[in-house]
Amino acid sequence: MGQITLEKQGGVAVFTVDNPDVKNGLTPEMGLQLSALCDEVDADRAVGAAVVRGAGGMFCSGADRRRWNPGADQAEDQNYKELGAVYTAFKRVGSLSMPTIAAVRGAAVGAGINLALATDLRVVAENARLLAGFLRIGLHPGGGYFTISSRTAGREATAAMGLFSEEIDGVRAAEIGLAWKAVPDDQVEDLALELAGRAAKDPELAREAVRSFRTEAGPPGIGWDAGLHFERATQMWSMRRRETA
Repeated sequence: MGQITLEKQGGVAVFTVDNPDVKNGLTPEMGLQLSALCDEVDADRAVGAAVVRGAGGMFCSGADRRRWNPGADQAEDQNYKELGAVYTAFKRVGSLSMPTIAAVRGAAVGAGINLALATDLRVVAENARLLAGFLRIGLHPGGGYFTISSRTAGREATAAMGLFSEEIDGVRAAEIGLAWKAVPDDQVEDLALELAGRAAKDPELAREAVRSFRTEAGPPGIGWDAGLHFERATQMWSMRRRETA
């Protein structure tokens, strides 16, 4: 029924979504496993960055629909908890203590695009397919899609994808700010690991920097004056630390 694997390459944690029968669709068990692995990585102070990728050149096709029970009471305890396990995994990735990158190849659909948006940065294949896809199958968006998409791609792109079912490729994703860079498919993971490796050279500083980044950038963001004061103490810590290194 699929799994999440974890490798540590130097100071970089690499999470791989692996459920080939359904193009790396997420099950509730995989959600729980991903959350547990995030706890493990947070506890390892030698880890300074993390990369999320999919096995076999496919990022994530969404939730594993074999586990759905159409028409069932979604407020029923077991159904509610199973969907919550997937949603909690997005949030857990988004709260990792180090900078995070999604390496998106193939497609990111529904829950898959939420997983990509949970990270701090996205590197995508030029030919990758990115779509929310919820309304196409008669569902309201879930997992906080509107919040995490609008903070990255803005209101227009979020409306186009979330309300009007627009599908974009990696090149367009980079153009609208949904991704940092679009590159040929065979370069995606190498670039993601290279970027992650830069942060991982100093795990302690990377963890402090990403905490400030998320607090200041939001959502919701904070004003410039507040940001100046918020980050000053940590900058002073980093300066003193550098002088004594």
